[in-house]
Amino acid sequence: MVAIVDYGVGNLFSLKSSMEAIGAKVVVTGNAEVLRSAEKIILPGVGAFEDAIKKLQETGLDKVIKEEAANGKHIMGICLGMQMLLDKSFEYGEHQGLGLIRGEVRPIDEVIPKTLKVPHIGWNSLKFNKDKHEIFKYINDGDFVYFVHSYYGAKCEEAVIATAEYGIDVTAAVARGNVCGCQFHPEKSGDVGLKILKAFCEMKGE
Repeated sequence: MVAIVDYGVGNLFSLKSSMEAIGAKVVVTGNAEVLRSAEKIILPGVGAFEDAIKKLQETGLDKVIKEEAANGKHIMGICLGMQMLLDKSFEYGEHQGLGLIRGEVRPIDEVIPKTLKVPHIGWNSLKFNKDKHEIFKYINDGDFVYFVHSYYGAKCEEAVIATAEYGIDVTAAVARGNVCGCQFHPEKSGDVGLKILKAFCEMKGE
């Protein structure tokens, strides 16, 4: 069973529907014990970093996620969920993240050409690292996925497994051991996104 973390942020219906479409057993839950009993955990997120991380902390689910990650459970963050896996964010102040992957969240307009619009929104192609991560085993370099973000993963070079070109090479996905994250939305990325979710579901324990 895959558990999608429900901590009061965002519409989780499309993600749950995508998981069901690939035949995964999935539950949307804010219950710590259900998360602990799940085989894998997905941490979604939309909106502002500060609000999301505070809600995660208020529910105590931040500790559950960190404990389960330390136990070797596979965890995937999506969009803001990926950003929360990093050390800290500079979105409207400075806020501590979960610290599961080394890196920071910074405004994308600091690094992209001024001619490009913020947010980075729409379809963009993925460029894999030399060593293709197993989460991408069913898709190809250059396949398109759907992005919506104004902040990006910075100073996380050692964890980057895919980038997307938007004036510069922007972090598209990261991984460290049993923890991974996608800046894009697999659940909004058609067949390519479903294949990524399928690969995540098939990942074996450490």
